[in-house]
Amino acid sequence: MQAAISFKNVSKSYRSGQVRALDGVSFDIAQGEFFGLLGPNGAGKTSLISILAGLAQASGGQVTVLGHDVVRDYAQARRSLGIVPQELVFDPFFNVRESLRIQSGYFGVHHNDDWIDELLENLGLTDKADVNMRQLSGGMKRRVLVAQALVHRPPVIVLDEPTAGVDVELRQTLWHFIARLNREGSTVLLTTHYLEEAEALCQRIAMLKSGRVVALNSTSELLRGRASTMLRFKTDGVLPLALQAQARVTGRSVQIKSRDAAEVEEILAALRLAQCPVEDLEIGRADLEDVFLEIMQEHVASAGVAA
Repeated sequence: MQAAISFKNVSKSYRSGQVRALDGVSFDIAQGEFFGLLGPNGAGKTSLISILAGLAQASGGQVTVLGHDVVRDYAQARRSLGIVPQELVFDPFFNVRESLRIQSGYFGVHHNDDWIDELLENLGLTDKADVNMRQLSGGMKRRVLVAQALVHRPPVIVLDEPTAGVDVELRQTLWHFIARLNREGSTVLLTTHYLEEAEALCQRIAMLKSGRVVALNSTSELLRGRASTMLRFKTDGVLPLALQAQARVTGRSVQIKSRDAAEVEEILAALRLAQCPVEDLEIGRADLEDVFLEIMQEHVASAGVAA
């Protein structure tokens, strides 16, 4: 079956080649797949999405959407995509329903009020249909952006940080609706910094670092391949020096990776010896955030060795 999205050896340079944002990125996304694109800030995610959307041109390589080249067959490729951008971009002169009708017209779609009504209902916008865009809160504007991306019923949906800075209600509403569209056959490409969302939703994940793909596998295989025991607790004390190098500390919360039960006992013994108080102790498996950080750290270490 033809890939929904195909990136083939895609490169992108800025400042006359001095800055290389993408360096030979290649992977395919299958039709009907829910795919995650992860990476730290500056990894190249935005450049890749911009090239896919036709907002930037690759320095090399090829990108296709359902077989349509995003440069040579831009109109058909763009018609196949529904893109939810990071930025809150809206026209302040129209209400919500008018904005969706206008967006439909850009794709030659008319008389689709039934679908617009369904979008409004599923995204919690029904009571805002006649409200001017500039009067909406940031979260409501974000919902309209999602509706605009879906108004022409695209087979491929691209969500670029769709839940950044929005409330829990919108996140749940959005994922319920997007998951339904995916079950009905839509392909979804998601970029997000909320790794728990990617772990819950994405069937397969690519991780970018410094413009290169450093991991590409199913979510389950990524987790299984690096499965380990994670010791999680809170403390107001100072960790022993031996543990500080391997601990991930966020405020009072501490996570320490261990290989087995024996090493867990050694860590707890070291904490007791250092008189470091422990609260809310949990022992569990690594999650996607743990895997992501480990892969990123490995890449930094290997880059340092290569240098």
